[in-house]
Parts: sequence; structure tokens; C-alpha cells
Amino acid sequence: MHSTRQSHPDFVLYTVSENMVTLQFGQNITEEVWQKVTAYNVLLQQQPFPGMQSTVPAYTTLSVTYDVMQVLKSPMPGIQCFDKVSNYLYSLQSPTIKLSKSGSIVHVPVCYGGDFGPDIEDVASLNQLTVHEVIQLHSQPTYQVFMIGFTPGFAYLGGLNTRLATPRKALPRKAVPAGAVGIAGEQTGVYPMETPGGWQLIGQTSLRLFDALRNPPSLLKAGDLVRFDPVNYTDI
Repeated sequence: MHSTRQSHPDFVLYTVSENMVTLQFGQNITEEVWQKVTAYNVLLQQQPFPGMQSTVPAYTTLSVTYDVMQVLKSPMPGIQCFDKVSNYLYSLQSPTIKLSKSGSIVHVPVCYGGDFGPDIEDVASLNQLTVHEVIQLHSQPTYQVFMIGFTPGFAYLGGLNTRLATPRKALPRKAVPAGAVGIAGEQTGVYPMETPGGWQLIGQTSLRLFDALRNPPSLLKAGDLVRFDPVNYTDI
């Protein structure tokens, strides 16, 4: 596939299918990379190209879908569809806006360990920590919601202490209860509804992260700040 596009300092662009390209902003999950993904997504929403249909931001990537025929008919430079789209994306000026974080912090009460966190001892053992240290390390940071996905209302949180990084379970559970707090790799999050899942469960919250009758139904959105507050069973 031929292209006259130039390189871009913030991302590498590659084709996924005939009507989708992905912009790769980095390899590691960091706030800096997330800021770039989100800022560029805002820029692209403000300055869409002819035929653009949707954008899908993730931790380190931004995928863009488009109507092939509309792109080919457009006056954008290039011969093939990929040429036109990539040339346009590379031509956009790098966004310089600094995305502001939410002023308020959403506090999530968590009962750690026991029946509520059946995997907390495994997390502790794998990372050469005590259960108390796992709780302490998990509840210390102020996390930021990087994106919502997997299931409605499931918030992927950035800021997990790397000492808690733990692989997913080899055999996923058929049913993880709503409110379960888990760790998978360098990620942490809360299951908003009962669903199959392979995250290491370390606690449980009574907070409802998703309610179809609520407006908006998801308690959290990208950019929000979250703190986990350890509580006793009688407090949840």
C-alpha cells in the first residue's frame, strides 16, 4: 500500500481494515499517553475528515472508522483510501491542550479480603507482600479513569502501584459479582454488574457503578478521580 504521509511525533499509524486505522501513541499505560490519546480524540471530533464515522479511544490507541466511498470522493490528498486518511491525520497539528481532571473525587468504600476478596492472598504471595500491605498499597493512590469499557460502567483506572501488578487468573470465573474490586496486570477496576471475568478479586464495594435507570447510568466517566476507602463488613 503506497502512501505519501509524513511521520508524526506523537503516534504511529497503521491500518486495521479497509475502513479503520489505529493511531498508536505509546506502549505503556501512563497518564501522559492517555492525555495524548484523549486530546487528539477531542481534536479529531472538532475537525473530522470527510467520511469519518467514529473514534474509539483506548489506553494507548485511538481507532478511527470511516466510509470508504466518501473518503475516496473527498478532495483530501492521496490516491488510495488509506493514503487520504493517513495524510489527513498526520497533517493535523499536535493538540497542546492539557486535559483537566475532575475537581471532586469519587470515594469507593471497599471491604478487602475474606469472602469479598478471595484472591487477595494470592496477590500478596505473588508480590511478596502481606495482605495488609496489599490493602495499604491499593487504597493509597488517587486513581484516574482512563476509559469505560468491557461492560457498561466498567472503569479502567490508571495509577495502580506496580508492586501490586498481578496476572489475570488462568481460569476465569463464570460469574463475578457486581461491586467486585479486582486487579489484572497493572490495572485495577470494579465490576459494575455480574459477569464472567478473570481479574484477581481483592475486595467488594456496595457502591452501584452502573444503574440503567440513573442519569447518567454510569457513575464514572473518563477523567474522573477515584479513591478506594477500606471499610469493615458492617460498614458496607
